[in-house]
Amino acid sequence: MSQKINVSSIATSAYIHIPFCRRRCFYCDFPVFVVGDRNRGETSGTISHYVEVLCEEIAISPAFGQPLKTIFFGGGTPSLLSIEQLERILTAIDKHFGIASGAEISMEIDPGTFDLAHIAGYRNAGVNRVSLGVQAFQAELLKIAGRSHSVSDIFAAVELIKQAEIPEFSLDLISGLPHQSLDQWQESLDKAVAIAPTHISIYDLIIEPGTAFHRYYKPGDSPLPTDETTVKMYQMGQQVLTSAGFEHYEISNYAQRGHQCKHNRVYWENRPYYGFGMGAASYIEGKRFTRPRKTQEYYQWVQDLIANGGVIDCQVTPPEEILLETLMLGLRLAEGVSLAALAREFGEDKVQEIHQCLRSYFDQGLVEVVEGRLRLCDPQGFLFSNVMLAELFSALG
Repeated sequence: MSQKINVSSIATSAYIHIPFCRRRCFYCDFPVFVVGDRNRGETSGTISHYVEVLCEEIAISPAFGQPLKTIFFGGGTPSLLSIEQLERILTAIDKHFGIASGAEISMEIDPGTFDLAHIAGYRNAGVNRVSLGVQAFQAELLKIAGRSHSVSDIFAAVELIKQAEIPEFSLDLISGLPHQSLDQWQESLDKAVAIAPTHISIYDLIIEPGTAFHRYYKPGDSPLPTDETTVKMYQMGQQVLTSAGFEHYEISNYAQRGHQCKHNRVYWENRPYYGFGMGAASYIEGKRFTRPRKTQEYYQWVQDLIANGGVIDCQVTPPEEILLETLMLGLRLAEGVSLAALAREFGEDKVQEIHQCLRSYFDQGLVEVVEGRLRLCDPQGFLFSNVMLAELFSALG
């Protein structure tokens, strides 16, 4: 390109959205398309067409000559892809952007959606990190959440992952499910630790509009756990996992030393990234853009994009929004955000405003500055993160 490009601001990460699921979980508000069971042959045409359009989008997108260092297949249920479909997408990415040697290539997978041939095929295609959507280890909670797998499927999936020798293995759990007790949560944590993944993610249930749970339950009402119980669940998760040797490096994420998710750190550090597929968001050249969340609308959008020469018309994010995004995302990390970096980018006056806004939280021991970085205290600061961020947004917005 003839224009000057700031190499440090070029995206070297890509998120790929695979929207297909066997069924929609009752808490899910992601853009997904329910297709049934791949093994019954019901989905091949639907998924193949999506992969074709996805590769067309990748091919028409701007590239700046830097190979990708992280790629993340999310969903939906990416493990409904055949090996050949995954290979086709990775080939399209490598051809257009390049994939760096040693790149982290992550894939979300669900128990009961793959066999040894599939997981080994993913590994051979380049996937070196998987995130297994367990959510709970109790059959009754899996049913309540609308999950399509059983408890036995979880342990079968873990065995397949180990047999395939996937280097990085993350496991997902949800706290705050309807009818979920502290004893059940303790059991799930203990079983997760016993499985010995390199990474564990814990998500507190949020009742999102448009979900089945939003129709079934009103936030704060039984059978949802009380706020007191969900706080205890968060504290229990922190205590159990850190005692087992996991670093609590982000509000919802724990990793064995050296095994943090490199791709997700791109988001938390507010660095640029590509997004491809239905409903995927991207952050390129200071511009944020989210693709259509419905299948046919996404297909039409890609055709329009091709006709337009790959140009996405959207506005550059204003500096005040970048500051708020940097705080909202960066304060999720245990190390927090660099005050010197904030001062360089947004001015010393803004740093002073942040200090003034958070003064009472400093006094309460919920936030601190350590080695020049503003960070929330673990775990109590993380528990009050939404309150503190709301005040920051009000003061700085």
